[in-house]
Amino acid sequence: MSKPSIRFADRISNLPPYLFAELDKLRDRKRAEGVDVISLGIGDPDLPTPTQVIDALEVAARDPENHRYPEYYGLDALREAISAWYKRRFDVTLDANTEIVPLIGSKEGIAHLPLALINPGETVLVTDPGYPVYTIGTMLAGGVSHTLPLSPSSNWLPDLESIPSDVLSNARLLWLCYPGNPTAAVAPFEFFETAIDFARTHGLVLAQDAAYSEVVYDNYRCRSILEIPGARDVAVEFHSLSKTYNMTGWRVGWMAGNADVVEALGRVKTNVDSGIFQAVQLAAIAALEIEQSWIDERNAHLQSRRDRVVHALRELGIEPEIPKASLYLWSETPGQMESVRFSTRLIEEAGVLITPGIGFGPAGEGHFRISLTTPDDRLDEALHRIGGIDF
Repeated sequence: MSKPSIRFADRISNLPPYLFAELDKLRDRKRAEGVDVISLGIGDPDLPTPTQVIDALEVAARDPENHRYPEYYGLDALREAISAWYKRRFDVTLDANTEIVPLIGSKEGIAHLPLALINPGETVLVTDPGYPVYTIGTMLAGGVSHTLPLSPSSNWLPDLESIPSDVLSNARLLWLCYPGNPTAAVAPFEFFETAIDFARTHGLVLAQDAAYSEVVYDNYRCRSILEIPGARDVAVEFHSLSKTYNMTGWRVGWMAGNADVVEALGRVKTNVDSGIFQAVQLAAIAALEIEQSWIDERNAHLQSRRDRVVHALRELGIEPEIPKASLYLWSETPGQMESVRFSTRLIEEAGVLITPGIGFGPAGEGHFRISLTTPDDRLDEALHRIGGIDF
């Protein structure tokens, strides 16, 4: 009997492989060949989650009450803790009941937001290079992505005024990400003010992905787009405990801002998931109450790694941009080499995995990204190996 042919939805047939899943496959394939691969490709913190967070989880996980379905919109105590964190960190007052929705990691909310805002055929404005999920979420919702090219000459900021009027008339959502992934660029507060005015003028929802706002160097301090008066008329902001507290595997984050958008995303989520494991929510509250000194110490450790990578690349004649924030270094490839060719040489000749810039969009070509989330000894070994390649 012949095997029946299974038909898939067009949205799945057109869906590209997810960049970081493909990097995992490449790493595993090389390791199966006996190569000692050192991965500098994915922003997955290797430093430990704070002890008080683990302790809070252990206590909460032993309470049978926390093993049941959680509240759809998150614990009141978690939303209140997020609100309190915003007040301490940015002096922004949020209504915990209407202006915050907890997420199973910010990626989940980013992917679901277009389902709440976009009708099939409508346009989403996404930066290029940028986090692939902005485009993937748009595709799954039946929307159309219009890319805003970023470049060093514009300090990796989009030229909003260059967007064609016919594109703007069909656009419903604008994505920003600062500190940037993959570029590690930061945005002046004045740019956020301009972007809010632009969104209001053109009837857009502005979504700012601030997942890296607490990973900063050289005493830099990020600001929230929600600090701008009237921002919540048009804007929402995504945060995650993943990068701030070394909690990528815990899957907990949130979206805050415009109450109508919060309600709409919450409505999507109540129909497709059942919320965050309640013990993890209680651990998240413990994380949000951690002293700033813990974050400062962690950032100092990452800054030391940043400086070592910058020095090693300069020894090779590569001049990376020195980031003020995020977990990444973003740099031009040597000799204008294609990014896939450069990354292929590193994995084949040095057993070091990095992320080619083209994986973040066409404007990322000619660049590569290195993550600072590898243990110090392995990072130093990777840099030593790269130093042995003749570019």
